[in-house]
Formats: sequence, structure tokens, C-alpha cells
Amino acid sequence: MKNTLKVQRAIKNLTQADLAEKAGVTRQTINSIELGKYVPTTVLSLKLAKVLGKPVEELFQLEKGD
Repeated sequence: MKNTLKVQRAIKNLTQADLAEKAGVTRQTINSIELGKYVPTTVLSLKLAKVLGKPVEELFQLEKGD
């Protein structure tokens, strides 16, 4: 799964730590998601979308074979 989390976070001028705090996770979790090492749960995906003011589909996209 690919994501635009880093780009959307930068647009909102948020650090990984800022986004993590607002979503109730650690900075390391945000880093892992941005690097594609961790696929967030549905609940976390919805929280991130709400914080960033974007639809989930704009933040996360399935790749061929997902």
C-alpha cells in the first residue's frame, strides 16, 4: 500500500511528532507508515484522515497486487 502521508503532513506544516500526538500514536508509528513498513489499522487511518482533513482514499492507495 502506498501513501501520501508525508506530503499531506508537510502541507499542514506538521512534524511526525505533531501528527503522532494528534492521532494518539508514537512518532515511530508515523515514520513506519510513511516508509511503507507498517499498514495502519482502519481506525488509525480514519484518525489520520480526520487530522489532515483529507479522505482516507487520498492518503492511502492500494498498489497492484495488494
